[in-house]
Amino acid sequence: MARIVVAGAGATGASIAYHLALQGSGDRIVLCEREEVATGATGKAMGGVRQQFSTAPEVRLAKASVRFFEELGSPLFEQVGYLFLATTEAGVTDLGERLRSQQELGVPVERVDPSFVVGLRTDDVLDAVICREDGVADPAGVTRHLVMGARSMGVDLREFTDARELDADVMVIACGAGSPKLAAHYDVELPIRPLVRQLVDTGRVDGVPDDLPMTVEAETGFHFRGVDGALRLAMAEPTLRWSAKAEVDDELVADWRARLAHRYPAAADVEIRRRWAGLYDMTPDAHPIIGWVADGVYAACGFSGHGFMQAPAVGAAVAQEILTGSSELDLAPYRLDRFGGEVVFPETLVL
Repeated sequence: MARIVVAGAGATGASIAYHLALQGSGDRIVLCEREEVATGATGKAMGGVRQQFSTAPEVRLAKASVRFFEELGSPLFEQVGYLFLATTEAGVTDLGERLRSQQELGVPVERVDPSFVVGLRTDDVLDAVICREDGVADPAGVTRHLVMGARSMGVDLREFTDARELDADVMVIACGAGSPKLAAHYDVELPIRPLVRQLVDTGRVDGVPDDLPMTVEAETGFHFRGVDGALRLAMAEPTLRWSAKAEVDDELVADWRARLAHRYPAAADVEIRRRWAGLYDMTPDAHPIIGWVADGVYAACGFSGHGFMQAPAVGAAVAQEILTGSSELDLAPYRLDRFGGEVVFPETLVL
């Protein structure tokens, strides 16, 4: 029987191992990690779970994943919704176009009066939409849950292990920004670049509601969520940092504090409790690479910041394809061979 090594014990790798084990293959699976479970990009993630993307392939992945999070429930997942705010006419137009396309794909997104959010400044908001099925989760906690389930079905977890040291009939590359290095070992070139992204946690803020949605300014990408009575902030940076050095830029932290003070005035003078940086594994079109890339080598990487929220669907589809040759979820849009020509379906809603 084939021995399958899944390289990378973040959310994607853990989900793949878990779903392979669900098919009765647990005793053939090794889940290996160079460090510890969920200590890479997963452990540094914002934790958002949304279906509101700008392209159909990403919406489909997200829709197929949200049911898993719903079943998981609190405290690992809180279905508080994703709220997008538009403050310019251009933003209103973009928001409306995405609303229509997402609704056509079955996402229950709707226009809303954002003043229902206690403490949120809305006098400059021209339009707002929310998907109440979306929400926020604990990335490390969810990943450990998947790993625990996989191990209970016979999966062998190897932490502090280099996948190249293990014998494998099938090697599954799910290492995030580290995936190109492992792929090169098999003479495969993956068009993935590391992009530095950072996050900030504030101290406690009086009056933050337990059901605060993930709140996103559509034009700027500035967004925040609640975390145990505090707020977690993030934003796409004006100058992209293509680097493997995950370092915090303090000037950005100051800018975000000013944005937060405007959008959520109760947090104007709040202290910053924690700041950290991680890496997105970006592809040229911001869609993942999923599929066979060489004989006995399968890739599931390049998720461009969306890996955690899409991990449940990806894990199930990858397990099906590896074990049976096909999957119920259409993986054709994510093949490696789509690169080399014109980028035909770039995802623009990368937060």
